[in-house]
Amino acid sequence: MTRTLVLLRHGRTAFNHERRLQGQLDVGLDDVGRAQAEAVAPAVAALSPAVVWSSDLERTRQTVAPVAAACGLEVTFDARLREFGFGPYEGLTHDDLADRDPDSLAALRRGDYEQVTHAEPTGVVHERMLAALHDLLAATEPGQTAVAVSHGAAIRVAVGALLAWPDGVFRTLGALGNCHWAALHEHSADGVLRLQAYGRSVG
Repeated sequence: MTRTLVLLRHGRTAFNHERRLQGQLDVGLDDVGRAQAEAVAPAVAALSPAVVWSSDLERTRQTVAPVAAACGLEVTFDARLREFGFGPYEGLTHDDLADRDPDSLAALRRGDYEQVTHAEPTGVVHERMLAALHDLLAATEPGQTAVAVSHGAAIRVAVGALLAWPDGVFRTLGALGNCHWAALHEHSADGVLRLQAYGRSVG
């Protein structure tokens, strides 16, 4: 028996809609995001998860609430599942960043977060996400499914980390949409995680 790990991005926020860097700012969902969370909840529940963890930021808390209710589960909140921090750039629009630091905007758009001024180091995000998700899997029995609600850039890094890809290869993954998810499944022969789905959604 093997375990499955589902990584779900939070629903849309006003910052997403306005193309603002959120990072670790505590921004809640907008009306679209709340509708997305309600819509994705039964789809996640259909996967029969046994364990649900979430980033502790408000947008993930609001996303996981209907998911947990649909699954009949309590949520464990873990700050290690947060998005990249972008320091004083958090709250800036892409247009703001284009004026202030166009090289950082270009790096952000290609997923080269290491080259974004003030960004939390990619290696730090890699290590904290990997540690949290390994702990989540350790709390999941063989044959069960675990869900982690997190953030777009952090999930991209986490997928590469979980699959032991070389540094930077995660950037070949597309941006994960709001309330879209990735799924990884342990191979029955060796227990190594394999990417089963990426960018799955209810729409």
